[in-house]
This record gives sequence, C-alpha cells and structure tokens, in this order.
Amino acid sequence: MSITRRKLLASAAAAAALARAARAQKAAPGGGGSGPVAISSSNGLRAVERAVQLLQEGRDPLEAAIAGVNIVEDDPNDMTVGYGGVPNYDGVVQLDACVMHGPTARAGAVASLEGVKNPTRVAKLVMETTDHVLLVGPGARAFADANGFARENLLTEKARKVWLYWRQNLSATDKWLEPPPDKLDPEVKAFIDQFGWDDFRKPRSGGTIHLSAVDARGDLAGCTSTSGLFFKIPGRVGDSPIIGAGCFTDNEVGSAGSTGRGEANILVSGGHLAVELMRQGRHPKDACVEVLRRIAHTTREKRLLDAQGRPAFGITFYALSKSGEYGAASMYDASPTGKRAQFAVADPRGARKEDCAHVFQRRS
Repeated sequence: MSITRRKLLASAAAAAALARAARAQKAAPGGGGSGPVAISSSNGLRAVERAVQLLQEGRDPLEAAIAGVNIVEDDPNDMTVGYGGVPNYDGVVQLDACVMHGPTARAGAVASLEGVKNPTRVAKLVMETTDHVLLVGPGARAFADANGFARENLLTEKARKVWLYWRQNLSATDKWLEPPPDKLDPEVKAFIDQFGWDDFRKPRSGGTIHLSAVDARGDLAGCTSTSGLFFKIPGRVGDSPIIGAGCFTDNEVGSAGSTGRGEANILVSGGHLAVELMRQGRHPKDACVEVLRRIAHTTREKRLLDAQGRPAFGITFYALSKSGEYGAASMYDASPTGKRAQFAVADPRGARKEDCAHVFQRRS
C-alpha cells in the first residue's frame, strides 16, 4: 500500500503533536516529570530533595527514600516523627515504620520500637536479614540491639513538657494539679497552636512522614515513619508500619502511603487500594481522592463524625506512578487552624510544595 507525501507529513505532524502533549502533561503540576521523582507529606521538603539527589547519583530508590526520611526522624523540631516525637500515655516515645522495595517486592517494618531515632533503618534490616516482615515491641528492640543500634533517649525537653502539661490537664479528679493558664509554657502554647486543638486533652491527630520515590529506570520504593497518635495507649500501632495501609509499593504500577488517622486507613487498606486504582488507570491524585471517599463512606461511628456527618479527623494520601506521575489528596482542604493542605515533591525541576486535592472544604 503506497503512502502519499501529504499523508506522511500529516502522520509526522500528528506524532510530533502527541509528543509535545505528553511532554506538557509531564511538566504540568501533578503530572510528574522525566527523571527521578519523590513525593512526601508536607514535612518532607528536605527529605524529597535529598532523595532525588541520591536517585540522580544512581542510588537504589529505597536507600534514597530512607535517607530522605532520616532527615525528619533526626529533627527534634518535628514532634511527629523520630527524635523529639510526642510520647505515649506513659511519657515513652514509641516509633513505628515500614519500608517496601519495588524491584524485589520485599518489605520490612517495626512497631512500638523504643530508643532508636531511625526506625526506618531497622525496618530495612528486618526486610534484608530476616524471614519476617514486622517486628514489634521488645522483639523489635532486641533486634535493634543485635544489629548494633545504641539505646537513645528520644524524649526531648520540649516533648516532655508537652506530655506533662497534657497529663496535668487530663482529669480534674486525679492527683495532678492543673497549672494556671497564665503560667503556660511558651513551647507548650506553640505546640497547641500548631495542632489546632479545641481542648488540649483531645488532640485531633498526630503526625507522620511518608515518602515514595521512583528512579529514572522506573524502579520504586516507599517508606513511612511516625511517633504515632499523641499520648496513645502504650503499644498502640497505627497504619504506618502496616504494609498495604501506611505504605504499599508495586514496581509494575506505583507506590502510595498516608499520614493522619491510622485507624481509618487500616480499615480500608488505603495504600494498597491507591495502587490498585492506579493499576486500573487512575491518575495518582484521583486514586488518592477515591481512597478518601471510601474512608468517608465507611466512617459511621458518631464519635468520629462532625455535625455535617463528615469525618471529624484528618488523613492524607500520597501516590506516585512508575512513569513519574504524582498526586496527593487530603480529607479537607485545610487544617482546623486554616493551614492549606499541601505535600512535598521533588524532581529535576527542584523541590517544592503543592496543594493537595481534597474531598471536603472547611466551613467557617
């Protein structure tokens, strides 16, 4: 069959137009981009920057992701992760973390781990050196001891003061005397203002860091780390160390994870669900929104709903595809204090924050 010169030129022009459109889509916010990409919760701006730097050097995506998260775990000013994390009911810092490596389809996790500021590093060793996926409590601590991790005091002075003030105000009938409001420590006040509590005894949520990364070859990895729900019952484990909830990575599709109310995520296996939705062709952002809608639909306990019947808690999902497309979505467009819901992302264009998609808007 012969092809005319006109048809040949038209075909070439069409192909060029498609290529330009593909490049434009990749360059658009949320579209991803060529080369390595890392996405994280908003507290991970330096983390994604570091991860992409290592990916550009040819490092393994899980190694790069963990190195980025370690920056936040080591930061005492981030009171939701690692060193300086808010302690449990008894004033003890217990950390949870998981990692998942796309190329090998392996994972490792630790929960209720004490005395190690970088639980993601211990989780990686669980993956690499044992036949297990998850170690918890004293068993996780013994494993860390066997691997040479020193026992460190993770409770900073600021976190101790926050915990003590919470404990003093927990009940009007216990033996603690409530300190006068005019004697409120400035660091404690700043903490309360940051997390937007209506009542200091009823924290809205804790915090976490999730980071997913993809290298130039399309290999993926993900990791999640947290100190968990503020003042939690000792031994409480949220979604962060649960493979398929706080993090899930499939090297053929993408990687996803979350921050926020872990119990709500566990009930829908949100990380796995987001990846499966991407497998069906959803954009990462749309996959995150759909998981949140599922959570909103399945949240039925009155104590967990606001006056409008919406979830009375925050939760955010982050997703990254094998091709470098990325997106994030939060249950609400802003925090109770009015701070916009954002996430961190880095690629060859640099590290930056972008706004999350959302399911609900805050009402004044």
